[in-house]
Amino acid sequence: QLQLVESGGGLVQPGGSLRLSCVVSGFTPDYYAVGWFRQAPGKGREGVSCISSSGGSTHYVDSVTGRFTISRDNAKNTVYLQMNSLKPEDTAVYYCAALPALANSTLLPAFSDFDSWGQGTQVTVSS
Repeated sequence: QLQLVESGGGLVQPGGSLRLSCVVSGFTPDYYAVGWFRQAPGKGREGVSCISSSGGSTHYVDSVTGRFTISRDNAKNTVYLQMNSLKPEDTAVYYCAALPALANSTLLPAFSDFDSWGQGTQVTVSS
């Protein structure tokens, strides 16, 4: 059974850091691209970052470029989102999503292609 479980959210002051984790299980075969998304109160869900199945390609939206870093440890079936220099406008529920991919691929899917989602983790940036 496909399952994505996010963790690592919390309350942090502006300028602080958090690292989100997404553990993926149930993909057969075990190759997938992963995206991080967020949904702020009263707004639609937006793509934030994604990473290819190999980890060799990554993409960030402009608003987080230079502050967020996506990475993956395929041995642990885990994808991370390191978030630095957090701003109040980063406050949202963060979701990870996965999409089957070829082994060791550097291809990045469009954010709209992702179709398997986790339950989300709350990130609140406030003083």
